[in-house]
Amino acid sequence: MRVSARNCLSGTIKSIEVGAVNNEVVIELAPGVELTAVVTKGSTEKLGLKVGADAYALIKASNVMIGIDD
Repeated sequence: MRVSARNCLSGTIKSIEVGAVNNEVVIELAPGVELTAVVTKGSTEKLGLKVGADAYALIKASNVMIGIDD
């Protein structure tokens, strides 16, 4: 797989919460480290996403905000 996104994180699908239009997919990147993505139901089906399967989280954003506590 070759993609232009610089941030490509691999992990295992921990859960898929099915919604009316979109699904919430949780990928465990490392023990206790999770990333959640919202994808369409169609994409979930087309990719064959299943709990326990390996997957990649590709992150490409023009802006990332950082905050701190006062």
